[in-house]
Amino acid sequence: MGVLSFLLLPLVAAAAVNAGQLTVQSPRFTVLSSDGSQLRSEKISLSNISPEPVSLGASDTLKLTFQVTDKEGGDGVQPHQTFLRFYDETTGEEGIQPVKVTPAGKAKFDLNMARPPSSLPPSGEAPLKVSLILGSYVHKPAKVDLFDLVVPASLPAPQHPDEHTFHPLPVISHTFRPEQKVPPRFVSAVSTAAVLAPWVVLLGLWGTVGAGVPRLFSPSIFPFTLSLGVIEALLLWYWVELRLGQILLYGSGAAFLSAVAGKQALASIGAHRLSRK
Repeated sequence: MGVLSFLLLPLVAAAAVNAGQLTVQSPRFTVLSSDGSQLRSEKISLSNISPEPVSLGASDTLKLTFQVTDKEGGDGVQPHQTFLRFYDETTGEEGIQPVKVTPAGKAKFDLNMARPPSSLPPSGEAPLKVSLILGSYVHKPAKVDLFDLVVPASLPAPQHPDEHTFHPLPVISHTFRPEQKVPPRFVSAVSTAAVLAPWVVLLGLWGTVGAGVPRLFSPSIFPFTLSLGVIEALLLWYWVELRLGQILLYGSGAAFLSAVAGKQALASIGAHRLSRK
């Protein structure tokens, strides 16, 4: 198979060299207004492009007719591919629009500026160069320059309702909470002394009453002592972590237990004094 293809290469090359050429016969353009009246109609000269460009209004229609023929035989030919190329030399943008050709080689193309194709480049400073591109398997490809085309200025693109969401947003700046302020050492010392003052008073009174009072850690008084320690621990916990609602809830429970234990401790002390009398 590879040898056969190699042997056929010269034949294919010879056929390409001897392939016929395509030509365009009777090219003509017509410019119509929106009401159908003819504004301009001219035959296109392929040897010398007209210096006056074809100008279209916002509602005008351009009609282009021509016939593709074999240059040698003059018979009509239907190319495999036929395109109109709109090229802007200043911006480099181009648009390709296919053209239907009949088996007899006749073609007709309409360009309505009221509904222009999406392939048409946007209008620029210079007119668009319009050329015809022909492609065929049995003929040499051809490119024919037709005329220059001036189209209306492009309208701005419609604004999408969510268009503002695609714009850059302001930079988000985080505001951090300032560091917690520590009270002065003097205030902390006074607060600590106020918290420990009840213990100092309690121990002082216990030392002045004498040895006849039951010991502070006796079974009847120790629950009251423990409840006071719980209250002090809650105050410390509140300073570190607890919230106001939590300390009120826990503190009310500890105060109730302290009141019950204190009543029991006072009753024990009073009974002990009566027994000594």
